[in-house]
Amino acid sequence: MNQVLETIGQLGLVPVIKIDRAADAPALGRALLEGDLPVAEVTFRTAAAEEAIQRLTAELPDLLVGAGTVLTVDQAKRALAAGARFIVSPGFNPKVVDYCLEHDIPVTPGTDGPTSMEMALERGLEVVKFFPAEAAGGLKFLKAVAAPYAGLRFIPTGGVNAANAGAYLAFDKIHAVGGSWMVESKLISEGRFDEITRRVREAVGLVLGFELAHLTLGQDGPAQALAAAEDLGRLFLLPVAQAGPEAAVGTGLRFSGQPQDRGVISLATASLARAAAYLERKKVPFSRTEAGLSLDGPIGGLAVRLIQK
Repeated sequence: MNQVLETIGQLGLVPVIKIDRAADAPALGRALLEGDLPVAEVTFRTAAAEEAIQRLTAELPDLLVGAGTVLTVDQAKRALAAGARFIVSPGFNPKVVDYCLEHDIPVTPGTDGPTSMEMALERGLEVVKFFPAEAAGGLKFLKAVAAPYAGLRFIPTGGVNAANAGAYLAFDKIHAVGGSWMVESKLISEGRFDEITRRVREAVGLVLGFELAHLTLGQDGPAQALAAAEDLGRLFLLPVAQAGPEAAVGTGLRFSGQPQDRGVISLATASLARAAAYLERKKVPFSRTEAGLSLDGPIGGLAVRLIQK
Protein backbone atom coordinates (compact mmCIF):
# COMPACT_ATOMS: atom_id res chain seq x y z
CA MET A 1 0.00 0.00 0.00
CA ASN A 2 1.12 3.56 -0.69
CA GLN A 3 3.02 5.12 2.25
CA VAL A 4 0.62 8.08 2.49
CA LEU A 5 -2.36 5.76 2.79
CA GLU A 6 -0.49 3.62 5.33
CA THR A 7 0.11 6.72 7.43
CA ILE A 8 -3.57 7.64 7.30
CA GLY A 9 -4.42 4.11 8.44
CA GLN A 10 -1.98 4.39 11.35
CA LEU A 11 -3.58 7.67 12.41
CA GLY A 12 -7.09 6.27 12.05
CA LEU A 13 -8.66 9.72 11.75
CA VAL A 14 -8.70 12.42 9.06
CA PRO A 15 -9.97 15.90 9.98
CA VAL A 16 -12.09 17.24 7.11
CA ILE A 17 -11.55 20.98 6.95
CA LYS A 18 -13.60 23.77 5.39
CA ILE A 19 -11.59 26.96 5.70
CA ASP A 20 -12.71 30.44 4.62
CA ARG A 21 -9.47 32.39 5.15
CA ALA A 22 -6.14 31.01 4.04
CA ALA A 23 -4.46 33.17 6.69
CA ASP A 24 -5.98 30.88 9.35
CA ALA A 25 -4.32 27.78 7.89
CA PRO A 26 -0.96 27.85 9.74
CA ALA A 27 -2.61 28.29 13.16
CA LEU A 28 -5.03 25.49 12.33
CA GLY A 29 -2.19 23.22 11.25
CA ARG A 30 -0.30 23.89 14.48
CA ALA A 31 -3.46 23.08 16.45
CA LEU A 32 -3.63 19.70 14.70
CA LEU A 33 0.03 18.97 15.40
CA GLU A 34 -0.32 19.98 19.05
CA GLY A 35 -3.29 17.62 19.27
CA ASP A 36 -1.13 14.73 17.96
CA LEU A 37 -2.99 14.47 14.64
CA PRO A 38 -0.53 15.36 11.85
CA VAL A 39 -2.95 15.17 8.92
CA ALA A 40 -5.40 17.56 7.23
CA GLU A 41 -7.89 17.15 4.40
CA VAL A 42 -8.66 20.65 3.11
CA THR A 43 -11.85 20.59 1.07
CA PHE A 44 -12.18 22.47 -2.22
CA ARG A 45 -15.46 23.98 -1.02
CA THR A 46 -14.13 27.51 -0.58
CA ALA A 47 -11.99 29.89 -2.59
CA ALA A 48 -9.35 29.76 0.16
CA ALA A 49 -8.66 26.03 -0.14
CA GLU A 50 -5.83 26.18 -2.67
CA GLU A 51 -3.88 28.87 -0.83
CA ALA A 52 -4.57 27.18 2.51
CA ILE A 53 -2.99 23.96 1.22
CA GLN A 54 -0.04 25.93 -0.08
CA ARG A 55 0.54 27.66 3.25
CA LEU A 56 0.17 24.47 5.28
CA THR A 57 2.66 22.52 3.18
CA ALA A 58 5.14 25.39 3.08
CA GLU A 59 5.06 26.26 6.78
CA LEU A 60 4.35 22.89 8.42
CA PRO A 61 6.32 20.13 6.70
CA ASP A 62 5.42 17.61 9.43
CA LEU A 63 1.74 17.86 8.50
CA LEU A 64 0.37 15.43 5.90
CA VAL A 65 -1.90 17.62 3.77
CA GLY A 66 -4.45 16.44 1.23
CA ALA A 67 -7.27 17.94 -0.79
CA GLY A 68 -10.89 16.91 -0.40
CA THR A 69 -14.09 17.49 -2.39
CA VAL A 70 -12.04 17.29 -5.59
CA LEU A 71 -14.59 17.17 -8.41
CA THR A 72 -12.49 17.75 -11.54
CA VAL A 73 -9.08 16.97 -12.97
CA ASP A 74 -8.34 20.70 -12.97
CA GLN A 75 -8.97 20.87 -9.22
CA ALA A 76 -6.72 17.87 -8.72
CA LYS A 77 -3.94 19.56 -10.68
CA ARG A 78 -4.32 22.78 -8.67
CA ALA A 79 -4.33 20.90 -5.37
CA LEU A 80 -1.20 18.99 -6.28
CA ALA A 81 0.57 22.14 -7.47
CA ALA A 82 -0.26 23.68 -4.08
CA GLY A 83 1.42 20.75 -2.33
CA ALA A 84 -1.40 18.29 -1.58
CA ARG A 85 -0.13 14.74 -1.11
CA PHE A 86 -3.42 12.91 -1.50
CA ILE A 87 -6.76 13.48 -3.22
CA VAL A 88 -10.24 12.73 -1.89
CA SER A 89 -13.47 12.99 -3.87
CA PRO A 90 -17.08 12.67 -2.69
CA GLY A 91 -18.04 10.35 -5.55
CA PHE A 92 -16.36 8.08 -8.06
CA ASN A 93 -15.32 10.32 -10.95
CA PRO A 94 -13.38 8.07 -13.36
CA LYS A 95 -11.53 11.03 -14.87
CA VAL A 96 -10.21 12.21 -11.51
CA VAL A 97 -9.35 8.70 -10.33
CA ASP A 98 -7.59 7.75 -13.57
CA TYR A 99 -5.61 11.00 -13.60
CA CYS A 100 -4.37 10.35 -10.06
CA LEU A 101 -3.48 6.74 -10.80
CA GLU A 102 -1.60 7.72 -13.96
CA HIS A 103 0.49 10.14 -11.90
CA ASP A 104 1.00 7.89 -8.83
CA ILE A 105 -1.08 10.14 -6.60
CA PRO A 106 -2.90 8.50 -3.65
CA VAL A 107 -6.63 8.92 -4.23
CA THR A 108 -9.63 7.80 -2.18
CA PRO A 109 -12.78 8.30 -4.26
CA GLY A 110 -16.22 8.20 -2.69
CA THR A 111 -18.21 4.97 -2.84
CA ASP A 112 -21.70 4.25 -1.58
CA GLY A 113 -22.47 0.76 -2.85
CA PRO A 114 -21.42 -2.25 -4.93
CA THR A 115 -21.17 -0.48 -8.30
CA SER A 116 -18.68 2.17 -7.21
CA MET A 117 -16.80 -0.35 -5.07
CA GLU A 118 -16.34 -2.65 -8.05
CA MET A 119 -15.14 0.31 -10.12
CA ALA A 120 -12.49 0.88 -7.45
CA LEU A 121 -11.43 -2.78 -7.45
CA GLU A 122 -11.20 -2.76 -11.24
CA ARG A 123 -8.61 0.02 -10.97
CA GLY A 124 -6.63 -1.73 -8.24
CA LEU A 125 -7.57 0.65 -5.43
CA GLU A 126 -7.17 -0.66 -1.89
CA VAL A 127 -8.71 2.22 0.10
CA VAL A 128 -11.86 4.17 -0.74
CA LYS A 129 -14.07 6.69 0.96
CA PHE A 130 -17.54 5.60 2.09
CA PHE A 131 -19.75 8.65 1.66
CA PRO A 132 -22.14 9.89 2.90
CA ALA A 133 -21.61 7.25 5.57
CA GLU A 134 -24.57 7.71 7.88
CA ALA A 135 -27.04 8.79 5.19
CA ALA A 136 -26.01 5.83 3.01
CA GLY A 137 -26.90 3.34 5.73
CA GLY A 138 -24.08 3.66 8.22
CA LEU A 139 -22.07 0.83 9.70
CA LYS A 140 -24.85 -1.73 9.32
CA PHE A 141 -25.04 -1.13 5.57
CA LEU A 142 -21.25 -1.07 5.18
CA LYS A 143 -20.84 -4.39 6.98
CA ALA A 144 -23.42 -5.96 4.69
CA VAL A 145 -22.13 -4.57 1.41
CA ALA A 146 -18.38 -4.82 2.13
CA ALA A 147 -18.37 -8.58 2.72
CA PRO A 148 -17.76 -9.60 -0.94
CA TYR A 149 -14.99 -7.01 -1.40
CA ALA A 150 -12.14 -8.49 0.59
CA GLY A 151 -9.57 -6.28 -1.12
CA LEU A 152 -11.11 -2.96 -0.07
CA ARG A 153 -10.75 -0.90 3.08
CA PHE A 154 -12.94 2.10 3.82
CA ILE A 155 -12.78 5.64 5.21
CA PRO A 156 -16.34 6.46 6.30
CA THR A 157 -17.08 10.19 6.13
CA GLY A 158 -20.32 12.09 6.51
CA GLY A 159 -22.19 11.96 9.79
CA VAL A 160 -19.21 10.39 11.57
CA ASN A 161 -18.67 12.01 14.96
CA ALA A 162 -17.34 11.42 18.46
CA ALA A 163 -20.38 9.30 19.32
CA ASN A 164 -20.04 6.75 16.51
CA ALA A 165 -16.41 6.90 15.35
CA GLY A 166 -15.37 4.18 17.79
CA ALA A 167 -17.99 1.79 16.46
CA TYR A 168 -16.79 2.33 12.89
CA LEU A 169 -13.15 1.85 13.85
CA ALA A 170 -13.96 -1.44 15.57
CA PHE A 171 -14.93 -2.91 12.17
CA ASP A 172 -11.86 -4.59 10.66
CA LYS A 173 -12.47 -3.19 7.17
CA ILE A 174 -12.21 0.41 8.35
CA HIS A 175 -8.93 2.04 7.38
CA ALA A 176 -9.71 5.34 9.13
CA VAL A 177 -12.65 7.68 9.66
CA GLY A 178 -13.10 11.21 8.36
CA GLY A 179 -14.90 13.94 10.25
CA SER A 180 -15.14 17.64 10.94
CA TRP A 181 -16.46 17.68 14.51
CA MET A 182 -13.06 18.58 15.92
CA VAL A 183 -12.31 21.27 13.29
CA GLU A 184 -15.65 23.02 12.83
CA SER A 185 -15.51 26.01 10.47
CA LYS A 186 -16.89 28.29 13.18
CA LEU A 187 -14.00 27.44 15.50
CA ILE A 188 -11.52 28.24 12.74
CA SER A 189 -13.11 31.56 11.79
CA GLU A 190 -13.35 32.60 15.46
CA GLY A 191 -9.68 31.74 16.03
CA ARG A 192 -10.47 29.20 18.75
CA PHE A 193 -7.45 27.07 18.00
CA ASP A 194 -6.95 26.00 21.62
CA GLU A 195 -10.42 24.46 21.51
CA ILE A 196 -9.55 22.72 18.24
CA THR A 197 -6.43 21.25 19.87
CA ARG A 198 -8.52 20.06 22.82
CA ARG A 199 -11.08 18.40 20.54
CA VAL A 200 -8.40 16.87 18.35
CA ARG A 201 -6.56 15.39 21.33
CA GLU A 202 -9.87 14.01 22.62
CA ALA A 203 -10.57 12.49 19.20
CA VAL A 204 -7.11 10.89 19.04
CA GLY A 205 -7.79 9.42 22.47
CA LEU A 206 -11.05 8.01 21.15
CA VAL A 207 -9.26 6.35 18.22
CA LEU A 208 -6.61 4.79 20.47
CA GLY A 209 -9.10 3.90 23.20
CA PHE A 210 -6.56 3.66 26.02
CA GLU A 211 -7.99 2.39 29.31
CA LEU A 212 -6.61 0.70 32.37
CA ALA A 213 -6.60 -3.09 32.02
CA HIS A 214 -4.97 -3.88 35.36
CA LEU A 215 -2.32 -2.78 37.84
CA THR A 216 0.17 -5.36 39.08
CA LEU A 217 2.06 -4.83 42.35
CA GLY A 218 5.01 -7.03 43.30
CA GLN A 219 5.34 -9.01 46.54
CA ASP A 220 8.17 -11.12 47.93
CA GLY A 221 6.71 -14.44 46.72
CA PRO A 222 3.52 -16.23 45.60
CA ALA A 223 2.34 -16.80 49.19
CA GLN A 224 2.72 -13.14 50.03
CA ALA A 225 0.92 -12.18 46.81
CA LEU A 226 -2.03 -14.40 47.69
CA ALA A 227 -2.13 -13.12 51.28
CA ALA A 228 -2.20 -9.50 50.12
CA ALA A 229 -4.95 -10.28 47.61
CA GLU A 230 -7.03 -12.12 50.22
CA ASP A 231 -6.68 -9.30 52.76
CA LEU A 232 -7.82 -6.72 50.23
CA GLY A 233 -10.58 -8.92 48.82
CA ARG A 234 -11.91 -9.75 52.28
CA LEU A 235 -12.00 -6.09 53.32
CA PHE A 236 -13.64 -4.75 50.16
CA LEU A 237 -15.76 -7.81 49.29
CA LEU A 238 -13.93 -8.47 46.02
CA PRO A 239 -13.33 -11.88 44.41
CA VAL A 240 -9.80 -13.29 44.56
CA ALA A 241 -8.26 -15.68 42.04
CA GLN A 242 -4.77 -17.15 41.89
CA ALA A 243 -2.96 -18.00 38.66
CA GLY A 244 0.63 -19.14 39.02
CA PRO A 245 2.66 -16.56 40.93
CA GLU A 246 -0.09 -13.93 40.62
CA ALA A 247 -3.26 -13.32 42.61
CA ALA A 248 -5.99 -11.11 41.18
CA VAL A 249 -8.37 -8.97 43.21
CA GLY A 250 -11.54 -8.04 41.35
CA THR A 251 -10.91 -7.15 37.72
CA GLY A 252 -8.24 -4.45 37.83
CA LEU A 253 -5.65 -5.29 40.48
CA ARG A 254 -3.06 -8.06 40.67
CA PHE A 255 -0.35 -8.98 43.13
CA SER A 256 2.73 -10.63 41.64
CA GLY A 257 4.81 -13.17 43.52
CA GLN A 258 7.85 -12.11 41.54
CA PRO A 259 9.68 -9.40 43.54
CA GLN A 260 11.19 -7.83 40.43
CA ASP A 261 7.71 -6.84 39.27
CA ARG A 262 7.39 -4.03 41.80
CA GLY A 263 4.73 -2.32 39.69
CA VAL A 264 3.27 -2.78 36.22
CA ILE A 265 0.47 -0.73 34.66
CA SER A 266 -1.22 -2.59 31.81
CA LEU A 267 -3.28 -0.41 29.48
CA ALA A 268 -5.63 -1.83 26.88
CA THR A 269 -5.91 -0.13 23.48
CA ALA A 270 -8.34 -0.35 20.61
CA SER A 271 -5.43 -0.89 18.20
CA LEU A 272 -1.88 -1.96 19.00
CA ALA A 273 -0.77 -0.94 15.51
CA ARG A 274 -2.11 2.61 15.91
CA ALA A 275 -0.77 2.75 19.48
CA ALA A 276 2.71 1.83 18.21
CA ALA A 277 2.51 4.52 15.54
CA TYR A 278 1.38 7.02 18.18
CA LEU A 279 4.33 6.20 20.46
CA GLU A 280 6.70 6.54 17.52
CA ARG A 281 5.27 9.99 16.71
CA LYS A 282 5.73 10.96 20.36
CA LYS A 283 9.31 9.60 20.23
CA VAL A 284 8.61 7.31 23.20
CA PRO A 285 10.92 4.25 23.08
CA PHE A 286 9.17 0.90 23.39
CA SER A 287 9.62 -2.77 22.61
CA ARG A 288 7.24 -5.20 20.95
CA THR A 289 6.48 -8.32 22.97
CA GLU A 290 4.29 -11.37 22.47
CA ALA A 291 1.66 -9.75 24.68
CA GLY A 292 1.77 -6.32 23.05
CA LEU A 293 3.99 -3.29 23.65
CA SER A 294 6.22 -2.36 26.58
CA LEU A 295 7.67 1.08 27.24
CA ASP A 296 11.44 0.91 27.57
CA GLY A 297 11.45 3.05 30.72
CA PRO A 298 9.18 3.32 33.77
CA ILE A 299 6.73 6.13 34.47
CA GLY A 300 6.48 7.10 38.12
CA GLY A 301 8.50 4.03 38.99
CA LEU A 302 6.01 1.71 37.28
CA ALA A 303 6.57 -0.31 34.12
CA VAL A 304 3.96 0.37 31.44
CA ARG A 305 2.64 -2.22 29.01
CA LEU A 306 0.00 -2.01 26.27
CA ILE A 307 -2.26 -4.89 25.32
CA GLN A 308 -4.97 -5.31 22.70
CA LYS A 309 -8.55 -4.97 23.89
